[in-house]
Amino acid sequence: MSARVLLIDDEANVRTMIKLVLEHAGYEVDVAPDGPQGIAKFGDGKDWDLVLLDQRMPGMAGIDVQRELLKRRSDMRLILITAFGTIDLALEAIQAGASDFLRKPFTAETLRSTVNTVLERPIQRMSAVPVGMVCREFTRTTINGFSFELDHPTVDDSTGDMTCIFDVNHADQPAKKVRVELPAYVMELVRAYVDADEVPGGERFWQAMCEEALANYLWQNAEVPADKVVRIDDLSSTLTRWLDSVLTVSFGEDNGR
Repeated sequence: MSARVLLIDDEANVRTMIKLVLEHAGYEVDVAPDGPQGIAKFGDGKDWDLVLLDQRMPGMAGIDVQRELLKRRSDMRLILITAFGTIDLALEAIQAGASDFLRKPFTAETLRSTVNTVLERPIQRMSAVPVGMVCREFTRTTINGFSFELDHPTVDDSTGDMTCIFDVNHADQPAKKVRVELPAYVMELVRAYVDADEVPGGERFWQAMCEEALANYLWQNAEVPADKVVRIDDLSSTLTRWLDSVLTVSFGEDNGR
């Protein structure tokens, strides 16, 4: 029996494209044009194997729809679709129960492989995580069909530069080694930004920053870099938002002790 997919998206052309692609792949697909109608069609969730949910819709944002659906069925697999998302949104949605993400525009192949991966993968749910694990928890899910694991970090004794090697996986393709480079001068920029000589979590913090950079690259580009290298050259707006969220978590932990 084929998997049943509920698609909630306010754009008629997107609904049509996704429905055709997934039906051609053998899935049963029904659609809803907004959050309230999607919630009504979802019911108690027992008739569905997967929900594809657009984030930006009039009246009710996708992440709010997601929370309502998962109240009704906590083990539902759900993929959030967005053209405007950030890693901050991704982490918030994952902690609220999302299984994966698709960033518009995406190809039919990316859609099929992501849906297939989510349906085959055991369901994992996460809540708030400690500062040193924020991005690591994020990478236990997939991003545009990709997942990755830290192989090993190294630090150059002469320069202080850090390099993290990751195994990046996508569908049934062989894993690819991707190197994320974090120069010592960027670490100094971070220390200046947080106004501290030491960062929370020590070396684990810098590894998490490399994970964040790789996650953001896969989120924005939906592909591994051609040279298999991601270099952190400065503090982008995405990284400063991540730093702010990490510091908020860190301060919250400190105040809770």
